[in-house]
Amino acid sequence: MTPTTAAKASSGSRPPRLLSIDVFRGLTIVGMILVNNPGNWNTVYAPLLHAEWHGWTPTDLVFPFFLFIVGVSIVLAFHWRLEPSGTASSSLGGQGSGKGALVGKILRRGALLFALGLFLSGYPFGLFGPRSFERLLETWRIPGVLQRIAVCYVLASLLFLAFRERALRWWTLGLLFGYWVLLTLVPVPGIGVPNLDSKGDHLAGWLDRVVFGNHLWISAKVYDPEGILSTLPALATTLFGVFAGLVLITKLDATEKAARLFLRGFLLTIAGTIWSWFLPLNKALWTSSYAVFTAGLATSGLALCFWVCDLRGHRRLARPLVIYGVNALTVFVGSGVLAKTLIYLKVGSPEPHSLQSVLYQTFFSSWLPPYPASFAYALAWVGGWYLVLAWMHRRGLVLKV
Repeated sequence: MTPTTAAKASSGSRPPRLLSIDVFRGLTIVGMILVNNPGNWNTVYAPLLHAEWHGWTPTDLVFPFFLFIVGVSIVLAFHWRLEPSGTASSSLGGQGSGKGALVGKILRRGALLFALGLFLSGYPFGLFGPRSFERLLETWRIPGVLQRIAVCYVLASLLFLAFRERALRWWTLGLLFGYWVLLTLVPVPGIGVPNLDSKGDHLAGWLDRVVFGNHLWISAKVYDPEGILSTLPALATTLFGVFAGLVLITKLDATEKAARLFLRGFLLTIAGTIWSWFLPLNKALWTSSYAVFTAGLATSGLALCFWVCDLRGHRRLARPLVIYGVNALTVFVGSGVLAKTLIYLKVGSPEPHSLQSVLYQTFFSSWLPPYPASFAYALAWVGGWYLVLAWMHRRGLVLKV
């Protein structure tokens, strides 16, 4: 089904909001802030950590799931606005200015997301602690999670508006197989034969070092997990979300939609697993096998949410995740700012400690064993933000870019 036929099905009016989208997004953002905020990074249960290099853990599913749901949301946001009688790349409402306005909105939203990502990378801008603002400018990380989301959102949106579904499939295949070739066959300048078992001896790491220099993720140093080259398969992840969104807007019976998504998710997961025999699953490199494998799991997850929430109508149980899902950006940015603030604020004397460590020691590690204490802190973090978001939800407050 093409975006054009989807527009015909919509008859020019915006369709009702699918509960499953907010539930899936809410589940993803809960997972993201849960794994990002342990009480102590030295005592974290293994499933809540990223794989050291090759392989995957549940934590490695969070980011691709978020990009996947971005792709789904692109379809639901834009398909009903396409001209019923034209092609997907035609002017909205028959007016070139309408299409231009939509493209402008996409670019502005992408720019704001990218700017928010840079803000989080730089915060607290030398306000606390010994790190001066001048030193920050020398090492301010340019890539990042929101930055990658911004780039993938803009590119996937423009591709969706410009091409039919068949062409988008070719784009996706080109991104996946092209990246595979670049990563495994192209010699690395100054190194030679690429070695994916090494964290820096591959073209993705070389390009990140050349372009960003000191502005890489400080924990990686020789590559960036949201670097330039690995954004290609990340865009493919977003396009897999677009394909799932196209299933949701068809005139098929809801049961058949769920069945198609389940089948597609199963096949993608199998394909990604088989591909991993030749190209390892690797989140940091976002290998093509990883993109396909995680897209399969995401598609299956969306199918399950759609079946439970929109088909079976279990809305009350989904409410907490919906509250998180409708304000995902709010909690991602707010959680990041608050976490850094608690770390950089020092209290006590003569040896000051971070406010975060004091809170953790006082309320958790003082009476719980190390690993349960660290996990309990993360759960309390999720619960605390739920109270904030529930208050916003009751008042109809939704912060968007």
